[in-house]
Amino acid sequence: MTPRQGIWGTALGTLVSAAALAYADVALPTQVLLSDYALVSGGLVPVLIGMLALAAACLCLAYGLATTDPARTAPARVLLVAGAAGLMMSAIFPTDPGTSQIGTVSGEIHRWSAALVFTSLPVAGWILARGRKATPGWNAVRALSVAAGATLAIYLAAHPASFTSSLINGGGYYGMLERGVVLAEMALLIAMALAALPVRAAVRSEPAPAEEPAPAPQERLAA
Repeated sequence: MTPRQGIWGTALGTLVSAAALAYADVALPTQVLLSDYALVSGGLVPVLIGMLALAAACLCLAYGLATTDPARTAPARVLLVAGAAGLMMSAIFPTDPGTSQIGTVSGEIHRWSAALVFTSLPVAGWILARGRKATPGWNAVRALSVAAGATLAIYLAAHPASFTSSLINGGGYYGMLERGVVLAEMALLIAMALAALPVRAAVRSEPAPAEEPAPAPQERLAA
């Protein structure tokens, strides 16, 4: 895979994921969390496509980083692969219904896999941008890493399972915050690909100067 293919693979996987989840949000009965759409009629396929396409985007980015700067990007690549694994596990193991009072094994695996995804990607972006020059691309990666991390912190505080949820009335908007985290991490993936995977610059073509023919060896004059 070339750097250009890594960029396109990351962008395409992210856009397919966004389109699938947006379809679920628009066409299906409204659910609080995105993963809840897998439990309603017609929602399993778009949720699976959304999660697996985003996992593919993470893997494309990790592979592309391995081809351009394997030593410096190793920690970020580990986190990207971990995020991809978390997305795959979340797709395989569905969440528990929101009305369920008993947590199943599948629901617990899904919950911890989602936690791995939400935390690994912002950290990967921050590590990847650390020590880089203050260019627009890397500044975008830093800003999106901070935005995704901050939105995640507010989401966790607002989640009904948190003791702070009642203090900030989190039950009314924690689903919106989850969507904010997902969108921020999708944008972060594309920003990382654009900043870290350089596209080969076009080589300026100039006509090469014509070489002068070598002078013919002088013939010795006959005596």
